[in-house]
Amino acid sequence: MRSRDGGRRGHPHQSARTTPAGRIAFALCALRPALRRDAQDTAYNLEPNLKESPGGRRDLQTILWIARAAGFGRTWREIAAYGLMTAAEARELARHERLIDDLRIRLHYLTGRREDRLVFDVQAALAREFGLADTPSRRASEQLMQRYYRAAKSIRQLNVIVLQNLHARLFPAEVTVQPIDTDFQAVDELLDVKDEELFAKRPSAILESFLTLQQHPELKGMSAPALRALWRYRTRVDAAFRRDPGNRARFLSILRQPRGVTHELRRMNQYGILGRYLPVFGRIVGQMQHDLYHVYTVDEHILMVIRNLRRFTEPQHAHEYPLCSRLIADFARPELLYIAGLFHDIAKARGGDHSRLGSKDARRFCRQHGLAAEDTRLVTWLVEQHLLMSLTAQKQDISDPAVIAAFAAKIKTERRLAALYLLTVADIRGTSPRVWNAWKAKLLEDLFHATQSQLTGHAATRKLDDSLEARRSEAVRQLRLYAVPDTAEQALWRKLDSVYFQRHSADEIAWHARQLYFRVEGKEPLVKARLSRAGVGLQVMIYLPDQKELFARICSFFGNARLSILDAKVHTTRHGYALDTFTVHDPGNPNAAYRDVISYVEFELKRVLAARAPVEPPPIGRISRHLKHFPLTPEVRLFPDDKGTHYILEIVAGDRPGLLARIAYTLASANINVASAKINTLGERAEDVFLIDGARLHDESALLRLETALYEQLRLM
Repeated sequence: MRSRDGGRRGHPHQSARTTPAGRIAFALCALRPALRRDAQDTAYNLEPNLKESPGGRRDLQTILWIARAAGFGRTWREIAAYGLMTAAEARELARHERLIDDLRIRLHYLTGRREDRLVFDVQAALAREFGLADTPSRRASEQLMQRYYRAAKSIRQLNVIVLQNLHARLFPAEVTVQPIDTDFQAVDELLDVKDEELFAKRPSAILESFLTLQQHPELKGMSAPALRALWRYRTRVDAAFRRDPGNRARFLSILRQPRGVTHELRRMNQYGILGRYLPVFGRIVGQMQHDLYHVYTVDEHILMVIRNLRRFTEPQHAHEYPLCSRLIADFARPELLYIAGLFHDIAKARGGDHSRLGSKDARRFCRQHGLAAEDTRLVTWLVEQHLLMSLTAQKQDISDPAVIAAFAAKIKTERRLAALYLLTVADIRGTSPRVWNAWKAKLLEDLFHATQSQLTGHAATRKLDDSLEARRSEAVRQLRLYAVPDTAEQALWRKLDSVYFQRHSADEIAWHARQLYFRVEGKEPLVKARLSRAGVGLQVMIYLPDQKELFARICSFFGNARLSILDAKVHTTRHGYALDTFTVHDPGNPNAAYRDVISYVEFELKRVLAARAPVEPPPIGRISRHLKHFPLTPEVRLFPDDKGTHYILEIVAGDRPGLLARIAYTLASANINVASAKINTLGERAEDVFLIDGARLHDESALLRLETALYEQLRLM
């Protein structure tokens, strides 16, 4: 037993200050979590509050208030004199305090008011105030914010050290010391070092401390003396440390532990150890991503991806992603996935292809850490191709066997397929809470199963005609369950070609036939809607004699109804009817009562289509503050498809209300027909792909005019 009063680390000025004022001041610290809930409790919030966010001015004031109330001084130097922090820590806090104060003062002058939030509107101007300029790979605002994030991270760590010391002085108590091994002990459920010079004498103990925390779940963190020693001797993690085979083995051991991988990697990042052990990681700590897609800094995103991968391994979360849980349970050496997650975005803001640059870093890491050649190839391939599955699922027609065959040829093995699927799901989920949804989940799962069939030979040995026949047979089975008379569907199916059966699932084919078999020649528009089988939004079927500007008219309707289009399958029958299927949802109200929406869509869209009113240019919607201050340069790519029958139009632009309707209006104005559309919204970034045709597309000058018109519309947005 010993007293927990800080007395173990002697200092000439230390004394146990237990004044009521000091205790009351310390008790006020309990209010900080409640305050932070309003300030978005993350130091890496993209619009942090310089005063209230973790690592901000309030954290510094908390220490000073308590120290002053307890009689431990009024300045960092005086607090250090009482042994609550070292002189080096005092200088560090003073330096970060100057940066925070400098930012606040300039921010107040820029905004002309008392503004503590580093909002997007002022970040660029504030960066110029600091003399920063854009580079080819990084905005000036990103450089400024990285300075802030690193300062906030340092303040948070020193805040923990000092507050633990203050607590020990103000509330002295007897504690039981439990030995763990020759170097570490447990004190009040915290990992403590027996010798404050441990990390100086034996730097390898730095990694051992995190490993010990993993192996002792009863420990809740590190003691102030351990944190102080880690802070003081973090520079011992140098080139010689990184070359040490023992340290490399220890780092791999951290990744291979059955528990605590995410916690300890985050702790290593918070305490500056991860960035020192992996210098390439250190470069992206606090690096913002103004791509309208990621809402976390690069290092936070990477650790979020690893957290998602780890979540797949936990039985209590198996119900969330059953396929992911099943795949990772059967995946040998899952630490390879964590390594791929660690490196997949590590080359961001470096200039060049971050996937390729990151794969080189990953290969170097694997070789230095003695991974088998086969494992090295898998990790390197995963990092280089980590976007492949997402791009294929969201931009290509995965109902086309040729697309699946080409994708499977790149994947090659089932192990690669499982690994890429797991990494892709974890990656998308780790970008932003707004990006992942049931629609994307279904696209990726469908692509996984189709590719798995291709790789195992189930699809490869079956001809396309046989595959389509199987789809028809399943549709017939479903129709009989709905008591549709035998062969009744043939009235519709005789009007449809193989492309229709190729692009639609058996469930969609049966749904269409059930609604249309008795009115194939109907002259009035028919609109039917149902809950999407993907679990998000509605599927809307539209059937009518084809009309000019139909796609634009439908897009305009959904835009005015504030329904976002996720997918569009556009088909023209042999007798000149349009049979289109749209998947839509309400992004602003994920819990919408879709029964009312179904009634509205079926009635109002039918009325709009029957009226055939001229399509007017859609109104220009408002853009978000983020998009306003960090605009995305529009991209338009137009090229023939592999079969030479259609053109593929790819558009990347900042998302806003009316974007798709304007694109559709521009295409309609040029007499371009849309055969299918893949609508992909990533946060505030739209990446849409259209399969189009039209006589004008065969004229080079007409192609150029179309591209110009699209660019003009996107710049107006």
